[in-house]
Amino acid sequence: MLQKLRSSPALRRALQAALSLLVVIAVTALVAVLEKHGGTGKSADSSGPPAPSGPVQPAGSAKEITSLLGKLKVADEMPMTGYSRDRFPHWDTEKPEHGFGDTFAQYSRCTTRDVVLLRDATGPVKLDPSSCKLTVGKDGGWRDQYGVIDKKTNALKTYKWTTDSSGLDIDHIVALAEAWRSGAANFDDDTRRHIANDALNLVISDPTANRSKGDQDPSTYIPPGNFRCAYIAHYIQVKVKYGLNVDAKEQTALQTAVKDCTAKGEFT
Repeated sequence: MLQKLRSSPALRRALQAALSLLVVIAVTALVAVLEKHGGTGKSADSSGPPAPSGPVQPAGSAKEITSLLGKLKVADEMPMTGYSRDRFPHWDTEKPEHGFGDTFAQYSRCTTRDVVLLRDATGPVKLDPSSCKLTVGKDGGWRDQYGVIDKKTNALKTYKWTTDSSGLDIDHIVALAEAWRSGAANFDDDTRRHIANDALNLVISDPTANRSKGDQDPSTYIPPGNFRCAYIAHYIQVKVKYGLNVDAKEQTALQTAVKDCTAKGEFT
């Protein structure tokens, strides 16, 4: 076979062409996989409508959030003994008690995850109230507002845009494990169900951003992007609403963040 290759230029050229084609196919397939899973700088981030240039408007005024901040009880965190996400029944069906409002009352057959995806969508996204199937129209989709810092440049990456709801996380702003450590360990399952399905405590996020957060409190994690001050507002509102404690470092971080957001005019 080697002798035939040496003596036949045409055969060598054909083999080289076939190998080149295989390389092109392999590289194309690899790029497609990386883009789907966020492994390249291109991905879906460069598509969709322009990302908002300013902060997401928080729920609540500076006066209200500052007042609520003063109502937080400071206490050491409780141990994680007995914790399980199953102790916080989540993705309940949409009910008035979850606080999504009259606009979403028709989706009572759907889960709170479905309703968050509809609420936080951009452009023409519809949720069928019977089948709970999401339909994404032209220019419809979801834009993460948490933001992710590029570790090499220390700059904020482009906010992720996606038209595939399965590529999103629904974040609990007060993480369920954090709620457990903050007093929810002593609550009944129904109260924990409310924490896990409360509209105030739920928002879409880029999975990368959500993984960066984990179950941290604001003393070690606050979203770096447009949602920063809204996150702080919601975090404080949820903790006060359910009587969840903060530890000393968490309180200091919240005080600093509220002052900063107030000074920048990023509360209402």
